[in-house]
Amino acid sequence: MKNILVTGGCGFIGANFIRLALASLDNFRLVNLDKLTYAGNPQNLADIADDPRYRFVQGDICDASLIEQLFADEQIDTVVHFAAESHVDRSITGPAAFIQTNILGTFVLLEAARKAWGDNQESLQSGRRFLHVSTDEVYGSLGATGYFTESTSYDPRSPYSASKASSDHLVSAYFHTYNLPILITNCSNNYGPYQFPEKLIPLVINNALQGKDLPVYGDGKNVRDWLYVSDHCKGILTVLEQGTLGETYNIGGNTEKQNIEVVTTICDLLDEKVGVLAGDNPRRSLIKFVKDRAGHDRRYAIDASKIKDELGWQPTVGFEEGIRRTIEWYLEHSDWVGSVMDGSYQEYYQKMYDGRPQVTSRS
Repeated sequence: MKNILVTGGCGFIGANFIRLALASLDNFRLVNLDKLTYAGNPQNLADIADDPRYRFVQGDICDASLIEQLFADEQIDTVVHFAAESHVDRSITGPAAFIQTNILGTFVLLEAARKAWGDNQESLQSGRRFLHVSTDEVYGSLGATGYFTESTSYDPRSPYSASKASSDHLVSAYFHTYNLPILITNCSNNYGPYQFPEKLIPLVINNALQGKDLPVYGDGKNVRDWLYVSDHCKGILTVLEQGTLGETYNIGGNTEKQNIEVVTTICDLLDEKVGVLAGDNPRRSLIKFVKDRAGHDRRYAIDASKIKDELGWQPTVGFEEGIRRTIEWYLEHSDWVGSVMDGSYQEYYQKMYDGRPQVTSRS
């Protein structure tokens, strides 16, 4: 039986991963550790909270005594590490939280795993795994051509990407120094259900539905590679089960889009699904170009051939299908969106657990 610790499991990608794991894995128990900051929403997993294979723990990955206790009590042999501060704009206005969580928090987890699993060659043959989930932003910015590969030099441009680059290097160092059985994945931009509405796609969906301005940085021609979240989670599971220890795997969607293309696509699909705005105005009329943010990388694009060739993974959900699924999900879950936007999802947690730090467990 595997005892899996998932950090940040109440967040966007973590919640989707937990759902996939519960649906597809056999003979395991999963512990979800989440601090429940603004983007950690317990409602994301409310319907699976009573699954006997699942335990929720509210806590901070920087709390070394808590992490060591979890490793001991739960006999953790697998870590899937999502927990991170991840919004670039927030990292520009408040970088300290990114340094604390993304660097120090990762260090605390690595140290707990090293103490629990040992630091000799036998650790690599134990079947244990520490998978660190990272981002393509650590590679910096591409020109008009080329792709990020696993051997691309790191060149982070924001406090967020610099903190993730630092954590990547720490994880890799623990493999070479302490024989910790690590794996690293670097993904492109995710989208799909349960994404916090500060990110581009849910922000545009929500604003467009309400007839609010749709702010687009600069000229809108910054390019991102878009990856549907369920494909990403399947890629993580593939690396966890088949990846070579010590290796990095880039997980991309093979879908480059300019930001303005993404925004106009959402506008057109919403006009199609719910009708145009008052006065017969299309939602494209809400687009407002705003001053570009500092250090805004021009283009990201991932070469995901390594994970395809070595492990057999490739994305299955194209952007046209994925964005339609995403819009439909947000339309069908307006209550979820409302609770996130007005903060009442935090009241849900307080009512559920009386506002105290809690550990919930199913025997």
